Parts: sequence; structure tokens; C-alpha cells
Amino acid sequence: MNSRRLLSLLCFLWIAALIVAALPCRALAKTYVAVASTTQVADFARQVAGDDMVIHCILAPGADPHTYVPTPGDVALVTGADITVQNGLHLEGNNWMAKLAKDAGKPLVVCTEGMTPLSMEYEGRNVKDPHAWFDPANAAVYVKNIERAFSELDPDHADNYRARARLYLSELRVLDGWMRSQFSQIPPEERVLVTSHDAFNYFCRAFRFNPRNDYLSLAPVGWSTGSEVGGGMTPSSRLRVVNSLKESGARAVFVETSVNPKLLRQIAAEAGVAVGGLLYSDSMGEEDSAGETYLGMMRENTLTIVRALLVPAKDGQ
Repeated sequence: MNSRRLLSLLCFLWIAALIVAALPCRALAKTYVAVASTTQVADFARQVAGDDMVIHCILAPGADPHTYVPTPGDVALVTGADITVQNGLHLEGNNWMAKLAKDAGKPLVVCTEGMTPLSMEYEGRNVKDPHAWFDPANAAVYVKNIERAFSELDPDHADNYRARARLYLSELRVLDGWMRSQFSQIPPEERVLVTSHDAFNYFCRAFRFNPRNDYLSLAPVGWSTGSEVGGGMTPSSRLRVVNSLKESGARAVFVETSVNPKLLRQIAAEAGVAVGGLLYSDSMGEEDSAGETYLGMMRENTLTIVRALLVPAKDGQ
């Protein structure tokens, strides 16, 4: 290499070094990756992370976390992550998210940690109810747990995580007040909420639905998210569901987006109860739908419930 070419190369390398040195530290910093189990948890994580962390979600909109079975792709996703996030309280059936995190040696954020859970009956035994996000006050606990974990993992952006969390917590408080204002239109004795499975305990307790059931969720006896998978409902269990609906005195029954709507509509027709509409439950909505975020799903659920319970249902509808 002649001296002129060598000099040109050295000049180029010197200029390149100056450009790299001038780049902001942020551009060279590691971008952390988090993998969340459910759509709600992923949305909370994104609200805190902003552009400072990449968030992936294992469950697709409409998927049921109770019955989900992880895939090899999920294993690869968690293996490539820096941190994992789950709901906890056994929402993720058979602890599938915790097992993925443990097998990959990744830290796990349990969003429900630190809250006092309600109890629910499942397969003849009392268990901790995992559907805590249905009370916006509990959603705030999720956000705080995520913010704390992200700040510890990535202290360079801790101020950003805390600032975003504070903003989102204020939005949750506004949501809570708006929902209470909407539900105040329904007389207390008419706040009867029957859904396709008992996912709404925290919701009913927070917003005073089902006063004759200790402000807890009402679901048809014999129904659960897994009972109809693969056509598992028997004629006798179907009859129990129909009779349960008749006895509830409900004006309407609501279909959850993670449960087969066709079957419940048939059962509601047999019981002579109207179908009040679709509610987002264990999963948020598809991308670009009104319920693709937590705030959106709670808003749309509220409007659906108010519309159904304020307008008298037609017989046989």
C-alpha cells in the first residue's frame, strides 16, 4: 500500500472515530427486550417502556391464557429476552410463563405481587382469582411493579420509566372515575352482570355489581373457559347452564371475547335471556380495534354493559 493510500485510510478511520465519539450515548446503549405473557400485561409494559425497551407478547388477541400451551417459538422468544412479565395468580394455566422464564434463566416480573387477591371457586376448590386487572386500582399495582423492575434492569432510563408510569397512573384514575359516572346511570338493584365465566369478580366488587351475590361475578353454573373446548359440554351440564341463567334474573348475559360466542348465544336463547354484547375479558382486542389497549377495552366494556342494562331486553331476544 503506497503512502498516499495509507494516509487516506488513516484519515478515514480518524473521521469515523470522531463521528462515533460524537454519537449520543443513548444511540450506543443496549436496547433491552421484555416478553409478556398476556395482552393486558404487554400493554402495561409498553406504557412504561415507551421507546426505551422492546416489548413482545406471547398471547395473541383473543387467546385464552388458562388453556394456552407454549410453542417452540415462545421458548425462543423468552430465550432472547432480558426480562419476562406475567400476570401471576395462576392466570397462565399450569404456570406456563413462569416455567418458560425459569428454563431460560430470565428474571420474571409478577404483576399481581403485593396485592390482596379475591378468592374464587374453581373445580370445587377455592383459589386466588387472577383477573385482578378488572379493577383500575389493581391495574395501578401492575404498572408500579413493571416500572420498578424495568428501572432496576435499565437504570440509564429509569427516569423515563418513572415519568411514563406517573402519567399512565393518572390516566387510570381518570378511567376509574369515568366508569363510576357511567355506571351511576344504572339503579343499584339492576346492576346484575352475568358473563360466560367468572372473570369479573374484581370488576363487580369495585363497581358494585351483583349486590345479591356479595358483589362478585355471576356466571352460569357448569361453565368455564375450558368446559366447552373440543365440544366438552355434555347435555346435563348444558341444562345446568340454562337453568342457572333462568334463575339469575339477569336482563342480559354477556359473551367474552375469549370464549366460543356461538354456544353461549344458543344457551341464552334456550334460557330466554338476551345477549348483551361482547366483553373483552382474558384478552384485549385485535390490533386497530377499539379494545386493543387496556384503556380501550375497559371503556368499550363499560359502554356495552351500560347500553344493555339500561335498555329493557325484548322477550326471546
